[in-house]
Amino acid sequence: MPLTSGSTLVDIAFRTAFVYLALLLGLRLTGKRQVGQMTPFDFLLLLLLANAVQNAMTGPDTSLAGGLMAAGTLFGVNLVVAWFVQRSGKAQRLIEGSPTILIRHGRILSQNLAREGVTRDDLLRSLREHGVDTVEEVRSAILEVDGSVSVLKEDEFPRIQRPHHRIRGIPRRTA
Repeated sequence: MPLTSGSTLVDIAFRTAFVYLALLLGLRLTGKRQVGQMTPFDFLLLLLLANAVQNAMTGPDTSLAGGLMAAGTLFGVNLVVAWFVQRSGKAQRLIEGSPTILIRHGRILSQNLAREGVTRDDLLRSLREHGVDTVEEVRSAILEVDGSVSVLKEDEFPRIQRPHHRIRGIPRRTA
């Protein structure tokens, strides 16, 4: 039995907000790769999702008012989500995720690749886009929350002599 309020426009607003949150959750669960590195089948999925949820948002109402209510609700819910993300670190990590290190000091972190759904070929392609020939040249490669890969090369960091003595009062770093 569907939930209805008796008002078509209120029902459209409710269904649209629910669909927005459901799709946000679905896209978040598919990982960062889906957002930043769209393949043809990812693009097709996005188009089909838009078509599939359109009727769920407006129902039988194909009027201009119904369409505008759905669009207005999408904008409104998006503003509310963005407001929460800007003001809460916890909400930001939950909704946007956090960056993931894929390469550290010339070593590919295979566990992180697998967890993020990034193939070795995808990673090597990103390195080539940054002008890097070999993994050994990379100090750090990071999968950002938007799906892009940031690459820092070893030769971009100056070689600094470390002090030969320990300064008291400063705890040792554990890596």
